[in-house]
Amino acid sequence: MVTVGEELDKAVQGAFTRPVPKSAGAQMRYLVKKHGGRTKPVAELLGISQRTVERYLNNQIKTPRPQLADRLEREVRVRWQPQVRARAKQASATTGGIMIDVQARFGYTAAPGSTDDARVRHLTLALPARHAARLFQAQDAGYTEDQLRQIAAEALGEVYFRDSGRRAHGLEVELTDLLDLEFEL
Repeated sequence: MVTVGEELDKAVQGAFTRPVPKSAGAQMRYLVKKHGGRTKPVAELLGISQRTVERYLNNQIKTPRPQLADRLEREVRVRWQPQVRARAKQASATTGGIMIDVQARFGYTAAPGSTDDARVRHLTLALPARHAARLFQAQDAGYTEDQLRQIAAEALGEVYFRDSGRRAHGLEVELTDLLDLEFEL
């Protein structure tokens, strides 16, 4: 299932200047370094024993189980290049805005006599910086996926459906079925 939070993360990861470590040993070393050289917090984070972490550090284990490999990669990506990530978010939220490519079922709440039947649409458009800022602030504040989806729907409603206040006054947009979503900074 496509989520707004994951797609925002992918967009920011596009700004990375160096590749994320690929081998399990390098990923484990990075996490241990981020936790002050301690293996116990990394073990707790990944749900494995401290001794297993040490084995990865010493290259005694090289190939993790699929579930551990996914957790390991996800935790490294979340922590990778925090300053680059922050600069990319700041630039998008202040000047650049964000591109959104979405295929979803849109439902409408509008004035009587207008259509409010939901239908699938494919939209690609640029959201102004204020909408990017709102999305990133909500994500950083820990908003739920439904709340992030509602913020994206409000942004699409303003920019596309209401044409920045030039038409369809009072139209409220809902993203009911998210089929595909991609952001680009």
